[in-house]
Amino acid sequence: MGADATDDKGVLVQDRTGMPSYVDVVRTPGFLPTFVALSLSTWGDYIARICVALVVRERTGSDLAMAATFAVSLLPSILGRSLLSPLADRIPYKHVLVGSDVVRGALVVALMTAVGQDTHVAVLLALLFGLELFGGPAGAAHQILLTDLFPDRRQFMRARGISTLAEQVNQAIGLSVGGIVVTALSARGALLADLATFVVSATLYALAVRARAVSGVPSPGITGFFRDFGGGASYLFRNRVLVSLLALSLVAMLGVIAPEAVAIPYVLDHQLPEWLGGMLMAAPVVGAVVGIVVVGRWQPEVASARIIIMALLMPVPLVVTPLVPTTAEWLTVVWLLWFTSGALQAFMLPLQATFALVVSQELRGRVIGLAGAAAMGASAVCYLVAGWLSETFSPTAAVSICALVCFTGVAILARSWPRRALQSAVDHAFNEPTSEEER
Repeated sequence: MGADATDDKGVLVQDRTGMPSYVDVVRTPGFLPTFVALSLSTWGDYIARICVALVVRERTGSDLAMAATFAVSLLPSILGRSLLSPLADRIPYKHVLVGSDVVRGALVVALMTAVGQDTHVAVLLALLFGLELFGGPAGAAHQILLTDLFPDRRQFMRARGISTLAEQVNQAIGLSVGGIVVTALSARGALLADLATFVVSATLYALAVRARAVSGVPSPGITGFFRDFGGGASYLFRNRVLVSLLALSLVAMLGVIAPEAVAIPYVLDHQLPEWLGGMLMAAPVVGAVVGIVVVGRWQPEVASARIIIMALLMPVPLVVTPLVPTTAEWLTVVWLLWFTSGALQAFMLPLQATFALVVSQELRGRVIGLAGAAAMGASAVCYLVAGWLSETFSPTAAVSICALVCFTGVAILARSWPRRALQSAVDHAFNEPTSEEER
């Protein structure tokens, strides 16, 4: 990609002859340390969840109590992303990112104390609740940070692709590393490692991120905080493009979640080796990684035009899963079907990148937070639905039913898909000149 230039008014004119390389993105000042910081804090979250879950299981002897621990870790993430997201529009994102890690580090210290003193399980769950709650604003703040780091919006899309890949990889690393750390160390030792992730993350944000004044003028006081929250929701639901993108992501969630939710029951119900469940669960994740790499090479205009097509195709491989014989010899075919579905999930990359850029700059924190909370809530519901269908009918039937419902929902949205409005929004988001002052 050629170098950007500025016109006589000092406006950055982007070279749009091709997509920038990943090397260009990584070399952008501030990106790599903030990328590492986000990964570290994500791993810290998983270490805390696994550690507290195992402590609760040890003290209560209850699998239900252990499962409730993971549920407790999900609910505050939803609340934090929705109720606390306006903080990212009221406080410079550098302070939100550093402050979030500092608060979570303090809660980890409290957890270490509680674990050492044999505190009641309810206290452990309350501290974990707070730990997850204060991670919510950081997610929205990091999205705003990315939009500022990359005034070249094609670079932003590449950076968003790297972040999306990292989300997939960090989930796997967080679960595996979290389990290893908790197993190798005592509960307090694991929490000490957790604390280290937040300390390093906060330090990286403090050193690498420039404090930038918030856009717009937030409403004053506590009532103003909730007024801003309502204003973000009103802005979101009045914008046809944003509503359509959000609705598609929520409807598609059923097809995204179903394979992961029933992979292990699928192999167990058919007397297949247990380890194959993990391999099957990984199929859509691996597919998503490959899909993101491919879609990340497309120009935003091309990628956005293919969003609805890929979303329609995504559940199709899952629909035909029941047609495959349920034997070990045919499991490779199921794996490839789920891999293909995962690759088609890459439509979420241009969807999320466009969503972030379409939102007015002064409202990004609260609107992105609301969308993230809705997505997490939909994920939780889809897990429950897929699990219920699997238990009521069979894992194979659950995947097929979820895929059919997903396809039907996407087809309904496709009938009224705002193609022209979306094309106009994409053109404005990615092709309008960006002032150097945004840096």
